[in-house]
Amino acid sequence: MSIQPAWQETLPFFAPQNLVIEPSAALLSSDAGLLPLRQFDHDLGLTQTFADALDDPRDPDAIDHTLAEMVRARVYGILADYVDQNDHDTLRHDPVFKLLAGRAPDAAPLASQPTLSRFENGVAIASLKRLRAVFVDQFIASFAAPPRQLTFDLDAVDDAAHGCQQLTFWHNYYDQNQYLPLLITCADNDQLVLLSLRHGSAHAALGADDDLAYLVGRLRAVWPDIVLTARADAAFGIPDMYAVCERLHILYTFGLTANRVLQRRSDALLAQAVAAWASERQAARLEHRPPRPVRLFDGFWYRAGSWAAARWVVVKAEANVEGSNRRFVVSNRPGAVLLPGATYDEYALRGESENRNKEFKCGLSMDRLSDHRFLANYFRLYLHAAALNLLVRLRRLVALPAPSSVAPAAVAGGSALAPVTALVAAAPAAAAPGDSGAAAALPVAALAGEERGRHFRQRRQRDPLGEGQPGTWRSLFIKVAAEVLVSCRRIVIRLSSSWPHLGLYQQVCERLRAPRAAAPLSSG
Repeated sequence: MSIQPAWQETLPFFAPQNLVIEPSAALLSSDAGLLPLRQFDHDLGLTQTFADALDDPRDPDAIDHTLAEMVRARVYGILADYVDQNDHDTLRHDPVFKLLAGRAPDAAPLASQPTLSRFENGVAIASLKRLRAVFVDQFIASFAAPPRQLTFDLDAVDDAAHGCQQLTFWHNYYDQNQYLPLLITCADNDQLVLLSLRHGSAHAALGADDDLAYLVGRLRAVWPDIVLTARADAAFGIPDMYAVCERLHILYTFGLTANRVLQRRSDALLAQAVAAWASERQAARLEHRPPRPVRLFDGFWYRAGSWAAARWVVVKAEANVEGSNRRFVVSNRPGAVLLPGATYDEYALRGESENRNKEFKCGLSMDRLSDHRFLANYFRLYLHAAALNLLVRLRRLVALPAPSSVAPAAVAGGSALAPVTALVAAAPAAAAPGDSGAAAALPVAALAGEERGRHFRQRRQRDPLGEGQPGTWRSLFIKVAAEVLVSCRRIVIRLSSSWPHLGLYQQVCERLRAPRAAAPLSSG
């Protein structure tokens, strides 16, 4: 934020000299890291296309702040953790935020909080429908070549209300007054593809069948032969969702709520897992190592009373130090009958999409839907989603390539790798001829337990921006002080040469100049 000259303060704690604090008369900002994001946005046309989808009923001769200016003020404010309209009463004077909006640093201030409030509350249903189409358009355009298959994860995210917003109702499961947005995320590139704001007492799957049908129609109009997969938890495991997936020829895996029939048919598998766990604990004591969890899988055809036909159900029975449990999923994936374990593990990968939704909610404050009108809050949800997609796409551009295998030394530490022996045996050796077998690399998919956790911790340390949460981007990249110098020929942004993350900043800028030819971003 900009600093205004008004006062001077002396602090006496530094004994050799007086410590004097005073504002500078120069144009200063603390958010200069947003400027490369604005260049990336310019190349993509993300916020411009977003703004173009909105109706503007104002008199063109009386407009001081364009829709694009206000969209950028809100989207970049969200990225920099200025999530409320009130923040813009000061940000409107910030030289960097003026540049983001397309104004000179010494030009007139940007939109104030009342103007932004009128902007959000003036959005109509037609604009929201066009924004839905814009998000799918931008998703399709993000692929350089037609993909052969895509996986989409559906999730209902609770959004607690802290006021009397329209259509916030009590939800017994979450034990709060809330909205219940529906998010559809692509597991292949982490982008938010479709979203909808729903009333607080809605069923988790309300409208999901219509959204899925719309998305499939849009994608197959461009890529007719694409294979599409949908995944969701048990809240979406209802006949309507099975029916729409089967009608649209979508592969699906949905969680399935346990009942007495399913439990009875899996009792033998659970007993087998418990017995194997007892044997594993005894062996672990003799070998002086931690016991490894036991996971067993099976499948069977099952037809509930409300189902039109029998469907394949996969059951996982697990026993570990915390006890035993069973989980069920229903799937029409071709390999589910032969490989129930792989089918369940593929379903469990939807946890990564849930992590993106947590970024959306916690890192980018998606839950700050504090306008009174429902449509205004629906529009706010789109602003937060645009901020997430902009960050996700830049993050993928600057990310280091993920290794396909890991040397045993990287995961050494005395822990056994018996649970993944079969995968390791099937993996190609990485050692040169004549080297010992111990030098072979393990595929990342073969890592389990602490080894897997250690690998991903090291990956985040090696690639802090490519793997970084919104908070990481703010602390390492966005929140950097800068002096803005304006002349008739150019605008100069001066960063401190002693800033510890200057190298990351420079390398991101280099990637933006030549995104296809530039070398991968290093963490140095």
